[in-house]
Amino acid sequence: MADSGKSLVRLDGKITLITGASSGIGAGTAKLFAQLGALLVLTGRVEENLKKIGEECEKLSPSHSKPLLVVGDLVNEEDVKRIVDETIKHYGKLDILVNSAGIIELGSIEATSLEQYDRVMNTNCRSMYHMTLLCVPHLIETKGNIVNVSSVNGVRSFPNVLAYCMSKSAVDQLTRCCALDLAPKQVRVNSVNPGVIVTEIHKRGGLDEEAYQKFLERTKFTHALGRPGQVEEVASMIAFLASDAASFITGVQIPIDGGRHAMCPR
Repeated sequence: MADSGKSLVRLDGKITLITGASSGIGAGTAKLFAQLGALLVLTGRVEENLKKIGEECEKLSPSHSKPLLVVGDLVNEEDVKRIVDETIKHYGKLDILVNSAGIIELGSIEATSLEQYDRVMNTNCRSMYHMTLLCVPHLIETKGNIVNVSSVNGVRSFPNVLAYCMSKSAVDQLTRCCALDLAPKQVRVNSVNPGVIVTEIHKRGGLDEEAYQKFLERTKFTHALGRPGQVEEVASMIAFLASDAASFITGVQIPIDGGRHAMCPR
């Protein structure tokens, strides 16, 4: 039954731009989209990683389609413009935008500098806003859709990740407002809100290996299903939301967090 369920979601020939595609959820999404027949534009900051993911996607693609790789930093406005321009120049249109790029930084109100705040908000919010702004005219033409990668931190509050929580709440509002703005033009906008997923983001955010392992161990108690999630579990929902199987779904935030969003401490 699982195989027949998967066949409901196909993305054959859908021109898809995925940000943050050189690692984590973005990379996992790129590989699944390739498998489902999408034609990809992948962007990320680390060229070596991006090339590696591009090669994997080419192998997974039923038609062995080679993704367009565009290295860039989404905080740089010129890079964002260049990414969108190269996408349209290469494929002539855009069907799906997956906004997956993001960073996390630890810190409370007493320990988060303005510089850190700006870095998190610029990467997680402003760059997503800018990318969406530039892609929307092309998505209107194709009646395409957008999937934003948010977080359980957008719907619940946690200590010591203040700027990150604020940024993901902003992503959720961006999702809902854009969904309403674009619904009359038949462009859908949704988000996924992962819990703890096994990627490199937390280590990049400041956790050393020992602290990270303790962090993962705690998911036995912080997530109802008693474990962290895997990238593939998030990618599957992104693919569903981007596909015609979700044609009547817009403006939603779907937690993929093992039940964490529903939990309260006792």
